[in-house]
Amino acid sequence: MSDNILSVEKLNASINEKHILHDVDISINKGEVHVLMGPNGAGKSTLGNVVVGNPAYIVDSGKIIFGGKDITSSTPDKRAKDGMFMSFQNPPEINGVSLSSFLRTAVEQRRGERVKIWDFKKELKSAMKLLEMDESYAERDLNVGFSGGEKKKSEILQMLLLKPTLAVLDETDSGLDVDAVRLVSAGIKEYMEKCGGSLLIITHSTRILESINVDYTHIMINGRIVKTGDSSLVDEINQNGFAEYEI
Repeated sequence: MSDNILSVEKLNASINEKHILHDVDISINKGEVHVLMGPNGAGKSTLGNVVVGNPAYIVDSGKIIFGGKDITSSTPDKRAKDGMFMSFQNPPEINGVSLSSFLRTAVEQRRGERVKIWDFKKELKSAMKLLEMDESYAERDLNVGFSGGEKKKSEILQMLLLKPTLAVLDETDSGLDVDAVRLVSAGIKEYMEKCGGSLLIITHSTRILESINVDYTHIMINGRIVKTGDSSLVDEINQNGFAEYEI
């Protein structure tokens, strides 16, 4: 049986009739950590949104294979149930729905069965402790009044409880202070160790990568993957930036 989790094949995609992605190929296997780097406006977030099925983006050609199935035309909720998760750069606020209620519903949808409230609260408490989140946040409206750091930790909390097969993290370290980056990194490591999932980390920074073992690094320029390498490519970008790839 193949260990391949995600295959993006010759993917071309657009939004509002603007062509963004050009013949993008990425293959992610079970347990791998892939990093997608590039300057602002390179198309990194577009790729993440297309992979998880954001309906605002149109696939012009190419395929997305997830768990051996062609999901190119699948809806976002179907992809989520199949084990795909995305942490957003700017997590939305939802009034009237508590973080705890949202998470329990999402977990039940993911697992396809009812979850006992006691078991859920125990699991939630453990994950919040790891992220050093005040337990009172569980009963607050989702992301409403949360600081930027608390919103990002809320996203990682969702990932820990949902245990996705593939997690796409979009600029998760953006705007975080050193302590928040440390806690988010701890949550990511917990996910990798306990869930055995795969990661696609989208970033133009590298702080969050310092404590994570990176298997592959991809450089995206103007909607194209222009280079793929190992973790040493991250160090190269730190030293030299993206200038040589933007020619």
